[in-house]
Amino acid sequence: MIWPGMGDPSKRKKTLKYLIMTAIVGAGVAALSSGIQGWVNTDNPLKACISDDINYRVSATLEVYIDKQRQSVPAKVGFKDGCQRALYTETDDGTIHAAWKEEYPFEIGHFLWIWEFPLREMQEDKSKMFVDGKESPEFIRTPLIDGAHYRIEFISKAYDEFKDRDFAPPK
Repeated sequence: MIWPGMGDPSKRKKTLKYLIMTAIVGAGVAALSSGIQGWVNTDNPLKACISDDINYRVSATLEVYIDKQRQSVPAKVGFKDGCQRALYTETDDGTIHAAWKEEYPFEIGHFLWIWEFPLREMQEDKSKMFVDGKESPEFIRTPLIDGAHYRIEFISKAYDEFKDRDFAPPK
């Protein structure tokens, strides 16, 4: 099979030159874009590694329930490849920490994102967030407050609600 533009030797040379130039330009754009994104995100606490010049610290406790079953918050969330993120856990007791150079409006959703929690597998309209025992209308956009206790009750998309109901006639 002869590919379009490859039959005639003069066209073949032009086609290969065009493809090589396109590949070089594409690689250059990708490298430039990656470099710019890295430079822009150096002051983004959700993407940058933290260093020793931390002036803002917040700690809170978090309980996570999926389909009425308690899930543990793993230790070392936010630690990857020698980088410590601004939102992290040190132990698996549910204590989450936030640290940054200056005050930043951290949210519980930010921690879930760093944890790589499977939020897309949950029914957000049926899930609830509680802060110190009171339901929060902001759900995962609830601000992270120092010393607060958070409880998230997720209902997964695969959850069978009918198993919680009793269809037996009353006695």
